[in-house]
Amino acid sequence: MSVIDWIVLLGTLFFIVGYGIYKTRGSKNLEGYFKGDNTMKWWTVGLSVMATQASAITFLSTPGQAYEDGMRFIQFYFGLPLAMIILSVTAIPIYFRLKVYTAYEYLESRFDLKTRSLAAGLFLVQRGLAAGITIYAPAIVLSTIMGWSLTVTTLIIGLLVIIYTVSGGTKAVSQTQQQQMAVMMGGMIIAVFVIISLLPKEVSLRHTLDLAGHLGKFNTVDFSFNPSDRYNFWSGITGGLFLALSYFGTDQSQVQRYLSAQSITQSRLGLMMNGLLKVPMQFVILFVGVLVFVFYQFHQPPLYFIEGNARQMAESGYAQEWQALEQQHTKVFAQKRQEIGEMVTAIEQDDQEGISQQKEAIARLEQQGASIQKQSRALIGKALPHAETKDTDYVFLTFVINYFPKGLVGLLLAVVFSAAMSSTASELNALASTTTIDIYKRSVKQQGSDRHYLVASKLFTLMWGCLAMVFATFASLAENLIEFVNIIGSVFYGTILGIFLVAFYIRYVRSHAVFMAAILAEGIVIYLFFTSSIGFLWFNVIGCGLVVVFALLIQKVMNSRQAG
Repeated sequence: MSVIDWIVLLGTLFFIVGYGIYKTRGSKNLEGYFKGDNTMKWWTVGLSVMATQASAITFLSTPGQAYEDGMRFIQFYFGLPLAMIILSVTAIPIYFRLKVYTAYEYLESRFDLKTRSLAAGLFLVQRGLAAGITIYAPAIVLSTIMGWSLTVTTLIIGLLVIIYTVSGGTKAVSQTQQQQMAVMMGGMIIAVFVIISLLPKEVSLRHTLDLAGHLGKFNTVDFSFNPSDRYNFWSGITGGLFLALSYFGTDQSQVQRYLSAQSITQSRLGLMMNGLLKVPMQFVILFVGVLVFVFYQFHQPPLYFIEGNARQMAESGYAQEWQALEQQHTKVFAQKRQEIGEMVTAIEQDDQEGISQQKEAIARLEQQGASIQKQSRALIGKALPHAETKDTDYVFLTFVINYFPKGLVGLLLAVVFSAAMSSTASELNALASTTTIDIYKRSVKQQGSDRHYLVASKLFTLMWGCLAMVFATFASLAENLIEFVNIIGSVFYGTILGIFLVAFYIRYVRSHAVFMAAILAEGIVIYLFFTSSIGFLWFNVIGCGLVVVFALLIQKVMNSRQAG
């Protein structure tokens, strides 16, 4: 990286961290540390909610997802706007009326302590793992650029976030997320224009869009029903709805964002802002990935996007085989580049028959290219047993480093780091509040002073930050980070949502029934996850449905025994 890139990157990061510490210095009690003294306006809440969800994984992995699989990932978010409406009507008034610090406090008033502790425990497990992934994603950046080990880069990211999260709590998280969202979306919009400017002069924006469409990258909506397909309209509008209801309604990292609002109205407006803007925001990020795909139709992409590992292959005992694969890759690209040029001509002339012929020719060449890539990854597995063979998460990063002008490389890296800091800070803050309020204060030390619990909260924030850095060391096991973080959520969120739905709407069911139902449902979901090919979004529906059905059945049996 150039000096100017380092100035842009470090200047942005240190400004955000310094601003967060300065604006929120001196939290004196739990109310201020976990709820920001209820001073947040709706736009701050909305930006905070969006920034919490938009982790570095979003900006690293999502463009790679679109590069490989097109725009169909957008269907994942189709249920989100409806979820925002439902939560605004149901959950928000209950949380504000009870004046809770965490969502799980409500469960004790409705059921009992063990049910509250179970839901809090499930949250701590899945969100603790997810926090590790959100730290690992930007660690990839520094590791790739600087050649440092992932352990060192993970420590750098983790410590940077811990500093202002421990210092200022919820208010620091929300205040810094306003600047982080500005950096994130500004950077991605700039990326769109830069990529378009880098395309060949004879390829207009219309040609770009047509070419992406004909090559299957604008496969935005799929109405076919297939439970094993991860992304289609039905999985998005149902599984995505249940995931959004659980994430925004029961996940403390999100609940804590809107519990800091000035009022119910401000909280609702913040959630509705997220519902209106999240899908367009995700569309822009996916569109960046599609543009990168089109760019690489005219400029030869690497055989393998992790440059450090590719260099090691060229110097390994498998160098000759690697060189042969690179030569085949270059030959296939040259043939495909010619076919792409002819397709552009056919598009200009509106020659449908010519377009169809070129699509068939390009598809055959892409199959050859995919076969070469498969061989290259198998070879990497032999030569470098501990290296990542799946390189989708590196596509956008590699493109930015190799082709973006000076200054903008630093800006795009600042986007990734800002996203990592915003989501990780929210997660650590939520993990600390749940540990303090639902576990420590409720079941370990009930008679401590407010000052004692404030100090404990900061120590728990530090503890979870350290654990997240440990979890980050295992994140490289994932094939695609954006999928992995949502898979982890889907395995647990359905059960948690089922507990809350029973609490909100089925007054007939009591504590013992819902507790046993949740244990059974989570066990079945975990079993299905390891033994079935069901698309992960459906686990949200399955887990939630099983909790409701089992709770009703168990309660009926218990009532029958009592009556007998």
